[in-house]
Amino acid sequence: MTRETTAYRSVNENPCNMCMPMGGILPFKGIEEAMVIIHGSQGCSTYMRRHIAEHYNEPIDVGSSSINEKGTIYGGAQNLFQALDNIRKVYQPRLIGILTSCLAETIGEDVEGITRFYLKQRDLEGISLIAVSTPGYGGTHSEGYWLAVKKIVAGLAENTEKHDGINVIVPNLSPADIREIKRILKLMGVRYTLLPDISDTLDRPIARPYTKIPPGGTSIESIRRMPGAVATVQFGVTVEEKLSPGHYLQTEFGVPLYNLPVPMGVEATDSLINLLAQLSGNNAPQSLNMERGRLLDCMVDSHKYNAQGCGAVFGDPELVYAAARTCAENGLYPAVVATGSGTANLEKMLGPVLADSPQQARLLKETDFTQIREACRETGVNIAIGHSDGKFLTEKEGIPLVRLGFPIHDQVGGQRLLSVGYTGTTMFLDRVTNTILEHKHKNYRAVMYRKFYRKTISERTALKR
Repeated sequence: MTRETTAYRSVNENPCNMCMPMGGILPFKGIEEAMVIIHGSQGCSTYMRRHIAEHYNEPIDVGSSSINEKGTIYGGAQNLFQALDNIRKVYQPRLIGILTSCLAETIGEDVEGITRFYLKQRDLEGISLIAVSTPGYGGTHSEGYWLAVKKIVAGLAENTEKHDGINVIVPNLSPADIREIKRILKLMGVRYTLLPDISDTLDRPIARPYTKIPPGGTSIESIRRMPGAVATVQFGVTVEEKLSPGHYLQTEFGVPLYNLPVPMGVEATDSLINLLAQLSGNNAPQSLNMERGRLLDCMVDSHKYNAQGCGAVFGDPELVYAAARTCAENGLYPAVVATGSGTANLEKMLGPVLADSPQQARLLKETDFTQIREACRETGVNIAIGHSDGKFLTEKEGIPLVRLGFPIHDQVGGQRLLSVGYTGTTMFLDRVTNTILEHKHKNYRAVMYRKFYRKTISERTALKR
């Protein structure tokens, strides 16, 4: 596997990531009675609100301190005070996340200090404020997501009595994926606190009357009790320790950490089920064994087609690793693996997965779609797996795209895409296999016609000679 980065480039064209505060918003949307503010210009929160709403097809409220020219020169504390007052009045939340933008960080705003001063000035009780430093240039939306989760845990967790529950910390997955993980935990008879839980808040049923903050999400009380759990299961094998909420709970409170890959594929899902059985003392029910058998049957059905694929996988590091591993399990070895993040752990984790690949895979870090396109063209990629920004590969290179991850803007249902667990992996492999078959069948008549036509012309030319 060869590694390439874009560090030497002075320009980023169609990046394979979004900004840090964009990812920081999502965990707060998975907490009960929570609201979030972007401390920066109005345009930042408007852009992020619209971007997230187009993926989840849900109304997304994100507050703004609306720093203007005056605030840029003299500081934005007054703007943030006014924004917090308005948020409390309109939404009446129990938790407010305060994320910084490029502007606030560039002028040197001490957001944590402003937050402490606000709580003291307003003499507030029953509400928590959590400040997270997320400049757009500080990392990708993936780093913003994990940092926000860690700050939430650090801001709320308390020394508490030990209990028999486990903590489950999830990356940026779809609400459908979160629901499937919760279903597996329930089938295994496990008491758990899952953070963040967007299963209902970002994919809610139509209800009247409309509520500004949707019901659901991880309760604040559950997060406070996380230090008393018997273990933390974190789907974050590519996450650096400084961003890891599970590592924080381990070092600060002594909660054992089990870092697992996202449960996609047979091996990764088996690892989760076996660990849950070990922690709970319960055996997997027959229904899960049946689902595993159906996945194996699916793999038998599809591997002969998937082996004809030469894939490109791109997106968030954690989901990229899970998807690449699942594809390799079924004979579709990725030739290109790409992420906008600069995490060093992805390359280390991918090494054993791609060891048997028929060609040397390319790992692109901190990359954009110009470089991804070039790598796909050079390696002969014929199927891409990732979010909808990869439509450039279809438009420019004719490579079909299987949508996975965040964001999905050019199709509906991104929030309902199921890809984890035995059942989700089956559905994911069906999507991949059918895309390969559709692309093959769409073109084979034209290819056969061109071959026949060229053969006929050659024969006629030979006869004339």
